[in-house]
Amino acid sequence: MHVSLQINARWIVSVDRNNTVLENHAVIIQDDIIIDILPQAEASKYHPLKQATLNDHALMPGFINAHTHSAMSLLKGLADDTPLDEWLNKHIWPAETALANADFVKDGTELAIAEMIRGGTTCFNDMYFFIGQAAAVAQDIGMRCHIGIPIIDFPTRWAKDLGEYISKGLAVRDQFKKEPLINFSFAPHAPYSVSDDSFKTIKPLLNELALPMHIHLHETQAEVQQSLSDHNIRPIDRLEELGLLGPDLMAVHMTELSDQDIQKVARYGVHVIHCPESNLKLASGFCPVSALLEAGVNVALGTDGAASNNDIDMLGEMRTAAFLAKSLTGKANALPAYQAIRMATINGAKALGLADKIGSLEIGKQADIIAINLNHVETQPVYDVMSSIVYSANRSQVTDTWVAGKNLMKGRQLRTIDESALIKKAQSWQQKVYPFHHPSYKAV
Repeated sequence: MHVSLQINARWIVSVDRNNTVLENHAVIIQDDIIIDILPQAEASKYHPLKQATLNDHALMPGFINAHTHSAMSLLKGLADDTPLDEWLNKHIWPAETALANADFVKDGTELAIAEMIRGGTTCFNDMYFFIGQAAAVAQDIGMRCHIGIPIIDFPTRWAKDLGEYISKGLAVRDQFKKEPLINFSFAPHAPYSVSDDSFKTIKPLLNELALPMHIHLHETQAEVQQSLSDHNIRPIDRLEELGLLGPDLMAVHMTELSDQDIQKVARYGVHVIHCPESNLKLASGFCPVSALLEAGVNVALGTDGAASNNDIDMLGEMRTAAFLAKSLTGKANALPAYQAIRMATINGAKALGLADKIGSLEIGKQADIIAINLNHVETQPVYDVMSSIVYSANRSQVTDTWVAGKNLMKGRQLRTIDESALIKKAQSWQQKVYPFHHPSYKAV
């Protein structure tokens, strides 16, 4: 049988229901679909147009970055080591107000996608403005994405009011609705920046268009206290009263949760997106991941934007999440390696409503695949391949990235992005962004 691609690998980390790891197997791909996974010795019945033999590698599903602000990669390193309120109000928001136009989003999204591909991410869930530019860049590169239609109760360079946010967002959705790699959600920024009236306006649209919702929620203790002061209710309870809690809700950060909050999240089937490194860097608090998992909540992983993390590295995010959970619970077996991998793959797919298509290497699913070379000093010897990936590997060991069967990176070389031109564009933006930098830093 003639097929598009055969990938032979030392290990295949399937992330199926049983967390199966196969050795010396091949993945068979026809166009964009995995049609077989079998021992290499039995693969001769297939006649592939292309074949990749990766005898030192682990194949696994591509990482799903369940929360990021891709265009903010151009603000990477801006005003580091600054308290959250000051960072936002004195640096990030002024820079965005002055600079975040269509070109900023186009170039920033390309920079982010390049970094994600090089780190093994094959799908990202985005929340930003000028979403048509972000979708177009992803389409041109061949990257899978979930684009959030932004909702916020103040004007930006993209829209002046709620009506324009909605109309522009839905127009972009209509423009890309036939693109198989591009999906959409509504993305109200946060309870403190979106009014009850705005939530009530988008709620029927969520139901009518069957779109999920993606929102920052319980990000800091200050947010919760402000909600109690302004509304006499916790943010999550406010969303419950508005009828917005449910399995179509992706709640990002969730650092300040009571036992009652956790049970409520579990009862409604809300998906939690954990962003450990951003939370740590901004001193925002700790998401109680172990308690959420024990309650049966689906917890996925996101990097947040590079401005509050400084990288978009899901391998690093997995390791940080695992270490943080162990430290917070005092249990070395909290969040083991296999669970960290699930959070970065299939759990993200579940949160995005794409678990039938991506998130694991199984027959019938899309060929979103990455290869990690473990034949490095840093990852030898290998006793448990999933542990080696989470605790020892780094993103420079990702050699190949496929999205829907298309090889976006081969042997560490990006195939759909001009890397040198991209770096020049990023350096050009640096000159424009620098005036908004932390005043204690000096230009070199």
